[in-house]
Amino acid sequence: MSYQVIARKYRPQRFADVVGQEHVTTTLANAIAAHRIAHAYLFCGPRGTGKTTLARIFAKCLNCTGGPGTDFSDDDPRVREITEGRSLDVLEIDGASNNGVEQVRELRDTVKFAPASSKFKIYIIDEVHMLTVAAFNALLKTLEEPPPHVKFLFATTDPERVLPTILSRCQRFDLRRIPAALIVGQLRRIAAAEGVKIDEPALYAIARGADGGMRDAQSTLDQLISFCGNEVAEGDVLSMFGLAARAQLRELAGALLAGDAAAALRLLDQFSRTGKDLGRLLGDLLSHFRNALLFQISKGDRSLLEVGDEEFVLVGEHARMADADALTRMLEVLSTAEGRLRDAASKRIFLEVTLLRTIQAREAIGLDAVLRQLRALRDGLPTSSTSPTAGPAPAPAPVAIQATPAPLASVSAPPPASAPATVAIPA
Repeated sequence: MSYQVIARKYRPQRFADVVGQEHVTTTLANAIAAHRIAHAYLFCGPRGTGKTTLARIFAKCLNCTGGPGTDFSDDDPRVREITEGRSLDVLEIDGASNNGVEQVRELRDTVKFAPASSKFKIYIIDEVHMLTVAAFNALLKTLEEPPPHVKFLFATTDPERVLPTILSRCQRFDLRRIPAALIVGQLRRIAAAEGVKIDEPALYAIARGADGGMRDAQSTLDQLISFCGNEVAEGDVLSMFGLAARAQLRELAGALLAGDAAAALRLLDQFSRTGKDLGRLLGDLLSHFRNALLFQISKGDRSLLEVGDEEFVLVGEHARMADADALTRMLEVLSTAEGRLRDAASKRIFLEVTLLRTIQAREAIGLDAVLRQLRALRDGLPTSSTSPTAGPAPAPAPVAIQATPAPLASVSAPPPASAPATVAIPA
């Protein structure tokens, strides 16, 4: 038997197996129980959060023997056909490669035929946002008034590109990024089932790199098992994926909070020389300062932070090194830089400037603080309006009058020159 990757081997097969999307699974289960099943559903969300998986499970619930129902058996032939991808009544279509109007017209022509052996004919269209405008328009009438035996299940990572006329004809479910704690718990169960020993920091490092996607985390674990064997440590995760160790991240964040620009630049140089992903480093810094801010505002509420025990202590230490205003300004600098890093010609130079600006933001005085100081100065000065019954003002202090200098001695002007004497001219 060929090897099956972890992401497929441990793919959820019923609603109870889906992690982190209870708002969707509960709604779909209640709709089935109440026989309020719509004709079109749209599952939106980031990659690896369970969009196509939920569509397949929903198809099993609709077409299982004796269904619709959520308590189907995995040995049911109809359920097994859907699981193995060979059901004639559940058609999975890739919207990226079948996005033209001709393919949609062919689909529209087959809709009128009854299902072969099940109750419904179900069309699962993945990446539906890749359909062209003409293809969407060709689907409109069928989607609005389909035959009673037809159900449409759409999945997309970019719902903004789906036409509003399509969105208005579907029940929309937005899937959320899966919290790190839930990813860690699922990976721990998978590792135990596979006989792999993996420590807690390594699990959180995998969850941190997965960015809320369960499939990404499972694929990473699969790769690590191939690389490390049956024992996986945090250092293996960091070295394989270019992540910064918690000790290095703690040192860099501490340098920024302490205003030590030289230390911060030296650490960045070490990261760059060892081949760390600078974009991931910036994202880790942003997440760390976000956790520090939430720790300070919530007075250490653990439920708001997706961190392990050791990192929780570290976040608390850094949260006490700056006030909320300073942390907010530092977060603004890092958040702006994260959006611009991709277009930077030199990521290292850009990140060096970002670290210096982060330190400046830490030490800067915010406008609110300036206004508070001005109000304090204003309130502290006595004014006539604040003391209307005050006594008469004291006499001004005598001012010394400077003696008038003596007049300068007058200098008499020289007498005018006398006219020359008249000389008689002889006749």
